[in-house]
Amino acid sequence: MLVPSRRRLRLEVWIVLGLSLGQSAVYSVVQLLDKMTRAPLAEGTSTLNRSQSTREYFDLTYQLLDIIFALVPVLLVLYFLTDQRQAAPGEASSSGSAFRKLGFNFARPGRDLLQGLGLAALIGIPSLGLYAAGRALGITTAIIPSALDAYWWTVPVLILSAVRHAVLEEVIVVGYLLDRFGKFGWSMPLAIGVSSVLRGSYHLYQGFGPFIGNAVMGIVFAWLYTRTKRVMPLVIAHALLDIVAFVGFSLFGKAVGLG
Repeated sequence: MLVPSRRRLRLEVWIVLGLSLGQSAVYSVVQLLDKMTRAPLAEGTSTLNRSQSTREYFDLTYQLLDIIFALVPVLLVLYFLTDQRQAAPGEASSSGSAFRKLGFNFARPGRDLLQGLGLAALIGIPSLGLYAAGRALGITTAIIPSALDAYWWTVPVLILSAVRHAVLEEVIVVGYLLDRFGKFGWSMPLAIGVSSVLRGSYHLYQGFGPFIGNAVMGIVFAWLYTRTKRVMPLVIAHALLDIVAFVGFSLFGKAVGLG
């Protein structure tokens, strides 16, 4: 099997990030600067799920297309992480599954679910306090988790959107990057630190509070991944957090004076 050089792996990482969350981080920084130069951050608003058409089924089509194409970089990193070994004469070819390497499978559903629930509680409750503190200090924008119109498909699409974010972020920012950073020869604390700062950076459009909160979340998630070598509990926790935020706001936001 040919082993890619570090230079080739670095180029690979830049390409993956340029197509996915690295691109999001650049846009996020620009959006933050735009908001800061318009008005104080406390007066700004960040909307996470927007309607893209006033026509119901075109809006649904746009939402589904966004979700599908956002997951293409995940397929790319799964391809990169799959080891293709040259079979010996008379032997069948073999491959090292990226799903198994990342722990992105259903090999231990009960334990993954319990860990995911625990992580969601560990991260979710302090996040509410951090958001409130950020708003009080004027370093966080008002966050609107969903601005979709109320259709029959709104809740299913919000759930799919939450799963999309969870899979994209945890597979790339934790599983893929920690694997590649290890091959660069980086120490584990450095790898976790860079991964976590990246996670925070593509949330900067929401303000500095979400940057800090997501960076801390990144440290916790990446550290746990180094202990378990399984990304599935992280995906479950992240999806649960986003589902509660997106769907809860969509269903109850106006009733409690948030919509």
